[in-house]
Amino acid sequence: MSERPRTGGFVALAATLAIQVYVSLAASATAVLAPVIAPEFALSPKLVGPFIGLVYAGSMVASLVSGSLIARYGAIRLSQIGVLVCAIGLALLPAASWLPFGTALLVLAPLVIGAGYGPITPASSQVLARTAPPSRMALTFSIKQTGVPAGAALGGAILPALALGAGWRIALIAVATVGIAVTLAAQPIRSDLDRSRDRARPAVSVRGLFAPVAIVLASRTLRELTIMSFFYAAMQVSLTSYLVVFLTDALGQSLVAAGLALTVATMGGVAGRIVWGIVADSYLRPRTVLGIVGIAAGACAFATAAYPADGSRVALLLLCAVFGSTAIGWNGVQLSELARHAPRGQAAAITGGAGFIGFAGVMLGPPLFGLMASLTGDYRTGFVAMGFATLAFGAWLLVRERSAR
Repeated sequence: MSERPRTGGFVALAATLAIQVYVSLAASATAVLAPVIAPEFALSPKLVGPFIGLVYAGSMVASLVSGSLIARYGAIRLSQIGVLVCAIGLALLPAASWLPFGTALLVLAPLVIGAGYGPITPASSQVLARTAPPSRMALTFSIKQTGVPAGAALGGAILPALALGAGWRIALIAVATVGIAVTLAAQPIRSDLDRSRDRARPAVSVRGLFAPVAIVLASRTLRELTIMSFFYAAMQVSLTSYLVVFLTDALGQSLVAAGLALTVATMGGVAGRIVWGIVADSYLRPRTVLGIVGIAAGACAFATAAYPADGSRVALLLLCAVFGSTAIGWNGVQLSELARHAPRGQAAAITGGAGFIGFAGVMLGPPLFGLMASLTGDYRTGFVAMGFATLAFGAWLLVRERSAR
């Protein structure tokens, strides 16, 4: 491993957090605005599931190749490229409504957004593994991962009002423009944090493409953490993708009210990631924390599915907060464990290999959720199915952890 960067841990964390917030905002923007975008193309909002699935299909591939790209170009440089690629993907959506071949862009745009999103977590893991205090690994990774729900919360808070006031096209173009500012802001720390890059290394090696996946699957600890992320990520993205549509279609709430509920859920995820990081560093073993979170997320999914249309809005917001703190709150602890157990100097590659499998859950979860909703005519079915999967795996993790101890 190269010498420790001169850039302090706080600055590195702030930079990776800002980048994560932006790409999360870009990835969730379409789900937030689905009720107003879909009618423009004579499509059902339920198709947001396949759209999000395409986003994470692109992320799967990008995550897999990111290890080699980070080694050659540096984690910050690849993060900057990822931000710009996400911005380009967002800009393709307004163009889809103006051009005669717009339908093709509806397929291309999510793949491009995913290609920008995929390298961000492996890149930040490489940076934080070199700059974070060892005794605060879970908390540091958890704080950085608050960027995922924070970006979605930001979208839920501002995009519905911006779309209603200026139109969804202007809303997406505005988000794309912000990506340029984020890219420029990261430039001053790039040379220091990317000092370990190896310009002679091949950008993509067919031989080494699946090597990180093989390392992950060969280790019991890494394998279990990765399989867990498949189920937990499917639940997390189904929640952020379908909560607005569920509340507007099934419970009859306005777009602004549903956007507020999504904001509450994602801010609950922000708080949850920090709290679970502290607990995993200081009070409980990380795998125990991850098991508890899975069980709680499953219970919240069941409660959401059973929530009545005439139920209290305050109670609904409280439920969304708890749901977000669990279904969204797990990722920082999981990533810190991946980095902790990765071979020396390979945090980015191992995170990318694990992300390839985790993104498969993200890619499959929302389309399956949408399929169940379409077949049954009820979004509640999707919440029940996803809740059962996370609850079952959380319980299994607790049993495994108790047996190991």
